[in-house]
Amino acid sequence: MNPIIVALLLSWDVRFEILLPLTVLGALQFVGWRRLRRRGAQRFANGWRLTSYLIGLAVLIVALLSPIDVLSGQLFTMHMIQHLLLVMVAPPLLWLAGPFATGLWALPRPLRLRIGGWFQQKGGAWQLLRLTTRPGLSWLLFVGVLYGWHDPAAYSLAQGDGLIHDLEHLSFFGAAMLFWWRVVGAGPHIHGKNSLLFRIGYVLAVVPPNMFLGVAIALAESPIYTYYLGVPRLYGISVMDDQTMAGLIMWIPGSMMYIAAALVLVARLFTNADRRNDLPKRVDGGVVKRTPHPPRLATNE
Repeated sequence: MNPIIVALLLSWDVRFEILLPLTVLGALQFVGWRRLRRRGAQRFANGWRLTSYLIGLAVLIVALLSPIDVLSGQLFTMHMIQHLLLVMVAPPLLWLAGPFATGLWALPRPLRLRIGGWFQQKGGAWQLLRLTTRPGLSWLLFVGVLYGWHDPAAYSLAQGDGLIHDLEHLSFFGAAMLFWWRVVGAGPHIHGKNSLLFRIGYVLAVVPPNMFLGVAIALAESPIYTYYLGVPRLYGISVMDDQTMAGLIMWIPGSMMYIAAALVLVARLFTNADRRNDLPKRVDGGVVKRTPHPPRLATNE
């Protein structure tokens, strides 16, 4: 195998400031998951939820510590793949696990009661979170971060400074977590539980701006990001070919990920409609029997 390829494949950057928080988050989820399992809440602590969360953390590790991060400094295409992992893959996997309740149950009882109380009593913390995570604001933040960091000046600044580069990744991931929180419909539901129709429209609304940016990059006739003019070219890929491939990745696979999420929600919409149609209309003298609600995940033991 080519020695350059071997060196790149072995270029894992073990950054403890990234690895340690991800390890702690994984441990908290596992502890909370075990506690909920012992309490018989398998609906909220089943195997696929824990697996989804751990895969989401693994995706973050691959995006930030693997050779993908090293190659992103040489190839715009790899930088785009890295951003797709941070923005479109890891966040929905983490939210599908329902991490709020599970993580809460990993905490000591006094701390769990205190944090849980913020959301039950609708105090100052609840009001602040509700204000700063409104659906429209979260959507604008997500699109704004996407466009802001793809400005040529901001992009070059991030590539030339490690701290700003980390801030770029953190803002991408943070904005994506707020966006996908609404799409997945995970708790806590501080704005109420959004309907499936709202969530379908919410995720589809980001397709046009994402597609427009990808098209603009892919079809540009000159280099947009001059940073890549000054780095060694790998595998004989020119700056323009690299830029075109990066734009195509954002344009087609990137947009398709949002469309795929919308299709999943559409399937759930029809499934729920079928279930409602299958419910018995009148039983036992005209009284409709309802199944009991699952036990509420209280914060106290």
